[in-house]
Amino acid sequence: MERTRQLVGEMLIYCFVVVLLTGGFLTFFFVPGTQTVIYDGSYAPLRGVMMSEAYESSLRITLEVRGGVLMRQLHHESSVLLVLGTVVWVLLGRLRYTLALLGLGLVLLGALAGYGSVDDLLAGTVLGSIPAPLWYGLHLLTAVAMVITLVISSYGRAARQS
Repeated sequence: MERTRQLVGEMLIYCFVVVLLTGGFLTFFFVPGTQTVIYDGSYAPLRGVMMSEAYESSLRITLEVRGGVLMRQLHHESSVLLVLGTVVWVLLGRLRYTLALLGLGLVLLGALAGYGSVDDLLAGTVLGSIPAPLWYGLHLLTAVAMVITLVISSYGRAARQS
């Protein structure tokens, strides 16, 4: 059981590295703005439609940036694997690790903040009234907190094995 948990933990590290790398790529093209702009990109059916800067930049990444769709999909799918893998990892540890539960909370909060920063799924809800730059900042903050949690967890594990 412990070997399985270790393998799931290693998979989580790889997923997190993919999330960090793809997120870094997407950061260069994403504009976390809430001002309303008129879309004038390459997707003809949406030309002239009013939307937020964040959503417009997300569409631009998807449709105009080389490899943008691949990076967005890798970022999203790796994040989903990170959430599911963290749940499995916590359950295999029989919920005995506080840091594992903290990590699960951070992953879920980061996923919510990622959706909020793009302003697509939360529009029209209570959470949709929070400005996109705050969501983007929360998304970055949870990534940093997750790195710190993983480092503390791995040091604690190494200390217990010594």
